[in-house]
Amino acid sequence: MARIIASIQRRWGADGGYRQVLALAVPLILSTGSWSLQSFINRMFLAWHSPDSLAAAMPAGMLNFAIMSVFLNTAGYVSVFAAQHHGAGQDGRVGRTMWQAAGVAVIAGALNLALIPLTPAFFRWVGHDAGVQANEVMLFRILCLGAFPAVMGSALSGMLSGLGRTRAVMWVTLAGTGVNILCDYLLIFGHWGCPALGIAGAGWSSVIAAAVQLAVFAAIAARPAFRARFRTADWRPDGKIFWSLIKYGLPNGVQNFIDMAGFAVFVLLVGRIGRNELAATNLAFNINTLAFMPMIGIGIAVAVMVGQALGRNDPARARYSVRSAFDLTFAYMAAVAALFFALPQLFLAPFRAQSDPASFAAIGAITAVLLRFVAIYTLFDAFNIIFSSAIKGAGDTKFVMYMIIALSLGVLIGPSFVAITRLHASIYACWAIASAYVAALGVAFYLRYRGGQWQAMRVIECPAPALVHRPESPPVEC
Repeated sequence: MARIIASIQRRWGADGGYRQVLALAVPLILSTGSWSLQSFINRMFLAWHSPDSLAAAMPAGMLNFAIMSVFLNTAGYVSVFAAQHHGAGQDGRVGRTMWQAAGVAVIAGALNLALIPLTPAFFRWVGHDAGVQANEVMLFRILCLGAFPAVMGSALSGMLSGLGRTRAVMWVTLAGTGVNILCDYLLIFGHWGCPALGIAGAGWSSVIAAAVQLAVFAAIAARPAFRARFRTADWRPDGKIFWSLIKYGLPNGVQNFIDMAGFAVFVLLVGRIGRNELAATNLAFNINTLAFMPMIGIGIAVAVMVGQALGRNDPARARYSVRSAFDLTFAYMAAVAALFFALPQLFLAPFRAQSDPASFAAIGAITAVLLRFVAIYTLFDAFNIIFSSAIKGAGDTKFVMYMIIALSLGVLIGPSFVAITRLHASIYACWAIASAYVAALGVAFYLRYRGGQWQAMRVIECPAPALVHRPESPPVEC
C-alpha cells in the first residue's frame, strides 16, 4: 500500500501527471457534464409531460445528433490543430485555421435545412406508434434549424480547448446549459406566460442555447489580446488549411456519425419490440450520459495534451499524460458502474417522481435491468474514450473511423437487426449485443495505441527541427 501511495504522489506532481491532467480536464468535464445534466433534465421534463414525448425524444434527438456529429466533430477538430500549433510555437496560425471551419458550418446548415421536408417520410418508415411519430417529426425539424450556430460554436470551442483555455469553454457551456434548462421549463410546460409547446419547446430551447453560446464564444475570440496573438480576425479562406482540416477532421466527424448512427439505428430497432422497451432504452442511455459525457471532457483534454506534446516533438510526455488520464478515468467509471449495478432505483427516482405510476412501473422495471448492462460496458468505455482520443490527438483519425465503421456494422447493427427482425429476441439480448460492441471498440483502440504508430504523426507543418528535437523521438510524418 505504501508503494502505491508513493507512486500516486509521484505521478500527481509530475509533468503530464494527475494534477496537470485535472487542471486541463476538469473544466471540460464540467462542460460535457453540463450537457449530460441538460439532456437528463430535458428527458425528465418530457417524462413528466407524456410517455409519447419521452419515447420520441431519444430517436429524434439521436438521429439529429448523429447527422450533426459529422460537422460538429470535423469543426471541433480545430482543437488538435490549435494544440499542435501552440505546442510548436506557431500561435499566429491558429486563427486562420479556426475560420476554415466556417465553411463546414455553412454546409451543415444547408444540409439540415434540406432534410426538413424528408422527415415525415423517414419516421413513417421507422414504424413507431402514431403519437410517437408526430413528436419525432416535430422535434427533429426544429433541431435542424440550430445546425449552423452549433457547428460554428464547436469550432470556437475547439480553438480555445486546443490553446488550453478550458475555463472559458466551461463558463460559456455552463451558461448555455442554464439557458437551455430555463427555456425547457418555460416552453415545454408554458410557465411565466410562455406558450406550452411540449416536445417542440425542448427543440426550440436547444436552438436558442446554441445561438447564445456561439455569440459568447465569438465575443471571446474578438478580444484584442486574441486578435493580436492568435490572429482570430484572419478570416480569409485558405484552401490548403481547409483541406487539411477536412483530411483529418472529416474522419473524426464520420467516426462519430457512424458511432451515433449505429446507436440511433439500435434505438429505432428496439422501438419495434414495443413502446415500453423503447422508453426504457431511452432512459438507460440517458442515465448512462451521467457517466459517459463527463469523460468526453477528459478525452478532449487527452487529445489536447497529446497534440501539444507532439507539437513540441515530445512523445514521451504524451504517453505519460495518457496513462495519467486513463488511471483517473477508469477509477471514475468503476465507481459509477458499481452504482449502476447496485442502486439502479437511485437513478430512476427523478423520472418516477412526476410520472404516471401505472405507465412508468413497467418502463422502470426494464430500465433497472438495462442499467446493469450499462455498468458492464462502462468499464470498456474508459479504454474507448482515452485511447481513441490519444491517437486522434496525433492525427490518427482514419484508423478510428475505419474501426468504428467495421465494428458498428459487424457487431452492433447487423446482429441487432437479425436478432429483432428475424429471431424476435428480447430487449435484454439486444442490450447484450450493444455491450459487446462497446467492449470491442475499447480493445481495438487500446491495441492501436500500444502499437505506437501515432507517435510519429502530425497534422501541422513541421516546426524547425532545431527547436523541437528530442533524441528519443521517432521520425515524424508531416
